[in-house]
Amino acid sequence: MNTRPAPFQGMKHLALVVSKYEECEYFYTKIVGMEVLRRASNNLVYLTLGQDNLSLGRAKSNREHSNTSVDHFGFMVESKESLNQWFEYMKKEGVTLLDTPHDHSDGARSFHCLDPEGHVVQPLYHPSIL
Repeated sequence: MNTRPAPFQGMKHLALVVSKYEECEYFYTKIVGMEVLRRASNNLVYLTLGQDNLSLGRAKSNREHSNTSVDHFGFMVESKESLNQWFEYMKKEGVTLLDTPHDHSDGARSFHCLDPEGHVVQPLYHPSIL
């Protein structure tokens, strides 16, 4: 039996292929607050919040990314109060909100919204992950 190497250090990189490239870059930089880490080309940008990496790649066609099975992905916040503030901010910015902030049975609290490409994004307070 093979011995597993040392554990992974968490998932800190996500790569998305998007048709609405400029709109998505705006959403993640101006709304979410990510910074451009590196612009590899006119079709590829790497964004960060300091301890992570989101890659946005321009889709060559609408079919290039149509077979995804990602349900949603989340951005962590430091408190339930901060989560509620994010909800109000995104509402004022015209972000499509799918639900309102709600508590989970494990002490977490979250809501869901859409980025311009239609990905479900979950701002999330989760005390056991922080």
